[in-house]
Amino acid sequence: MKYIPRVKICCIKNIEEAKNAIAYGASAIGLVGRMPSGPGPITDEEIKIIAGYTPPPIATFLLTCETNVGDIVAHHKRVNTNTIQLVDALSGENYEELKERLPAVKIVQVIHVIDESSVEEAVRISEQVDGLLLDSGNPNKAVKELGGTGRKHDWKLSRKIVEQSKVPLFLAGGLNPSNVRQAIEEVQPFGVDLCSGLRPNGGLDLKLLEEFFTEVNKV
Repeated sequence: MKYIPRVKICCIKNIEEAKNAIAYGASAIGLVGRMPSGPGPITDEEIKIIAGYTPPPIATFLLTCETNVGDIVAHHKRVNTNTIQLVDALSGENYEELKERLPAVKIVQVIHVIDESSVEEAVRISEQVDGLLLDSGNPNKAVKELGGTGRKHDWKLSRKIVEQSKVPLFLAGGLNPSNVRQAIEEVQPFGVDLCSGLRPNGGLDLKLLEEFFTEVNKV
């Protein structure tokens, strides 16, 4: 039997999109806060409304670009999601303090898969967080790319991380209905995550959403 991962639909913009993502089978939704680049940011008030609507079994991810503990805690307090996705490096890798201040919130760190050093970074950080998300951004650019690029990265590196990670791992970056089954087979992630692959015209495309879940659930 083929492996069927969890699915996180990111860049959710409103309750209607959240309803559709959940109806098709998403176990998590991503709500994007202020970002230096990339698609999908909405206001903190909108994030709070969508997170409040979402039923408890579904994970609500706040995507935050904040990098120090105090600012992350303050951002979370404004929106009340059950998960925080750190799209940039946490200052001082101070995960212990962050968990102490937000004990009921899951912490997922994004790893931007660039080269072999990304594998080392991911394995080290996996010992300190609740999950990892592998994406194709580049935080070293003048204008940081922190996700939503629509580009694939080297899945061989992602597979290495999956094999060594201490925590569940989501795969993102350039996924769409035509390549997601290959990605699942090659990487074997706990979950898959996508945004731009379902939004050719900005809004969540229900035909593509259905095609995506059909491919994910193929056995």
